[in-house]
Amino acid sequence: MNAIDIRIIQGTEQEYPPADINIVIDVIRAFTVSHVAFLRGVREVFLVNTVEEAYAIRKINPGYLLAGEIAGLPIDKFDLDNSPHTFSLADIANKTLVQKTSNGVKATLMALNADTILVTGLSNARKTAAYARELSANKQACIINIIASHAGDDDDLACAEYIQDILLGLNKIRADDIKTRIRVSRPAQKFYDPDKVEFDIKDMDFCTREIECDFVMEVDKSLSVPRIIQKRID
Repeated sequence: MNAIDIRIIQGTEQEYPPADINIVIDVIRAFTVSHVAFLRGVREVFLVNTVEEAYAIRKINPGYLLAGEIAGLPIDKFDLDNSPHTFSLADIANKTLVQKTSNGVKATLMALNADTILVTGLSNARKTAAYARELSANKQACIINIIASHAGDDDDLACAEYIQDILLGLNKIRADDIKTRIRVSRPAQKFYDPDKVEFDIKDMDFCTREIECDFVMEVDKSLSVPRIIQKRID
């Protein structure tokens, strides 16, 4: 039987140790957004750390759409924000996105030191975990980092523990319990605050729901700018 060594790591203020597989989580909201974007027909999602990088890419590729947030809020001159509800209504089929976010994207760009890099929110967590488990089964030993990009908060940590449970085949953690932990986590509270109208409560429906699909989101690091692509699986 193969050996799986799983490490759950929180935050983006540290170097991530090398691994065979890195799974990067951002439930609220970056990789819920990416998942919805692919479901709406987006071709690929380039990842950048800065607004300036995003502008530079679009200058060369005027048809690319810029999406993301700073402190959770829309970015000036970007086409889209970081709202999965917005993306669920947007006309983005066959488009290429450039995504810049404070946590998930930053963590992913720090996590390129693995053979396989996967990103997810809760919406695609079970499929992502099952795929990583399949990959690990083909190795005599496998090191997996599960990276909860929000430091000190329970939304990504809950999802990380859910993925770990699936990877180990324990089936001890109920999806409904994870959804509850996400809803009551600190990052979620601004969406329930009627005074913070800039945060759409409809986003929380996407962030706390598993959405069936036939793909996982894998990071292709072969280009000068890493990108998320769809990896079709059975």
